Amino acid sequence: MIAAVVFDLDGVLVDSEAAWDEARRELVREEGGTWKESATRDMLGMSSLEWSRYVADELGVKLPPEEISSRVVGELLAVYRRKLPLLPGATAAVERLGARWPLGLASSSNPEVIALALSASGLDRRFSAWVSSEEVGPGKPAPDVYLEAARRLGVEARDCVAIEDSENGINSADAAGMRVIAIPNHDFPPPDRVLALADHVAASLDELTVDLVERVGT
Repeated sequence: MIAAVVFDLDGVLVDSEAAWDEARRELVREEGGTWKESATRDMLGMSSLEWSRYVADELGVKLPPEEISSRVVGELLAVYRRKLPLLPGATAAVERLGARWPLGLASSSNPEVIALALSASGLDRRFSAWVSSEEVGPGKPAPDVYLEAARRLGVEARDCVAIEDSENGINSADAAGMRVIAIPNHDFPPPDRVLALADHVAASLDELTVDLVERVGT
């Protein structure tokens, strides 16, 4: 029996990868670093400490990781305050599943980004618990953020279904022992070998129904 559903945020509920990407690229340009072709994909799922270290070590930005994170997050928050880029079907999917199960959120975003996204969308009332990988140490693909989300919900990870879009996210939820519904990221789709770990691959949030989650849980 499914006890709870745990959503990812970026790429699942919010179309945020472009905003994160542009904020990081702008900082690298301003500080004389060098952007790598693989940088965007490399940083998917990393915690704030991990990606800010990556920007410093791999992209040549000569700033402390804490300052890198602060500046990028400040720009992202400004974008969200102007207009939150909710993905089509996000509100309806959360409402459908939230009427049936407790909902959690396990995200690589910084806590202040998660809090703003949930409050600006009005979805905060539907989530019983949320956690940032910044709070647990290693980011995705490590399972820590999903395990902590289950703990905060008061359920076993094996009794949860995770909703994920990225390679690192699917690996993280699978490693935590959760069932996984994948909605592949449209810009950076996971490879087939990773999608094979998912219990179901959906084309969009419109497919995310109570019946689907129940089938995945049997």
